[in-house]
Amino acid sequence: MTEMVYGAPRVVTGDPVLPRWWRTIDKWTMCCILVLFAIGMLLGLAASPPLAAKNGLPPFYYVTRQAFFGGMAIAVMFGFSLMTPVMVRRLAVIGFAFAFAALALLPIFGTDFGKGATRWYSLGFASVQPSEFLKPGFVVISAWMMAAALSVGGPPGRMYSFVLTILIVALLALQPDFGQACLVLFAWGVMYFVAGAPMVLLLSLAACVVGVGFFAYNSSEHFARRINGFLSPEVDPTTQLGYATNAIREGGFFGVGVGEGQVKWSLPDAHTDFIIAVAAEEYGLICVVAIIILYAVIVVRSLSRLMRERDPFIRLAGTGLACAFGVQAMINMGVAVRLLPAKGMTLPFVSYGGSSLIATGIAVGMLLALTRSRPQGEIGDILMRRMGR
Repeated sequence: MTEMVYGAPRVVTGDPVLPRWWRTIDKWTMCCILVLFAIGMLLGLAASPPLAAKNGLPPFYYVTRQAFFGGMAIAVMFGFSLMTPVMVRRLAVIGFAFAFAALALLPIFGTDFGKGATRWYSLGFASVQPSEFLKPGFVVISAWMMAAALSVGGPPGRMYSFVLTILIVALLALQPDFGQACLVLFAWGVMYFVAGAPMVLLLSLAACVVGVGFFAYNSSEHFARRINGFLSPEVDPTTQLGYATNAIREGGFFGVGVGEGQVKWSLPDAHTDFIIAVAAEEYGLICVVAIIILYAVIVVRSLSRLMRERDPFIRLAGTGLACAFGVQAMINMGVAVRLLPAKGMTLPFVSYGGSSLIATGIAVGMLLALTRSRPQGEIGDILMRRMGR
């Protein structure tokens, strides 16, 4: 009778999407990403005008393009961060299928832009690097396979993921792109370790990697040239590493001043692979340390939130995405200070590059979606209750 008079009670289906997203998202990680993008735009204003002048383009041509692609990357990041883990997994499978097909067809339809490695598709107005879009999908699919293997009677997901990893590494080595191949192998190794792989197996895989590296050194002129340049006791001051090393040395603690740096006039990749050298020269060690701290906060906070996660798929996929993101930044900066051989790898959200920016936006959006707070008990509380019984 009450329902007939006053009507049926309204069914509450849950909070609106955006308020729930804002309440569960890791705001510190999201803010660090936005600050990194702002730093990248600031450094782009210093590093890209010399290249634009050499190519007869407007002074801020590359800055405008970075803002455009960066805006797309931020939009994609927010879009993926709104998704559930199931939606992330489904889109990762679809995206991986397209990226894998594009990677396999690179030797036929790809171009090297005169850099000695066939890594891109030229679209006329822009270029696309499939390996950048392959990484987030690969991490999520590998985590899915490994998580399935943890269930009773599950498939041999670890073996499947290993076969997939070797296939991708082989395709990347054919370009050749040993930097991305190492990053893919590292991401898989981290997830395999978290999934419970024995240390003996991981050490055996590391030995195999060393053996493959030795073979690549003796069979690939491109690979050998970079290793020889890294191992040389003296740095040729007219090479990119020489210019970058000198710029970092000249910058000191506080830099030479905004717009006063000279390395951007000498380095052809100052706005991409060696953007950290521009930061060190003009803004000094203080700026570089701030950038390192931002990357460290993103990785550490993501891993700390994943430690409370009970779902093995979320835990593995999030760990792979966070570690791949952090290691890519470490490789880029390590190359600039000559701690690592040249890899041709961008600094996430800071370097110029359409494929890199958008693909990183996808990866970080997935990471934000997987690290959102969920109604679940702490792992420690669950173990304590079991022990109490």
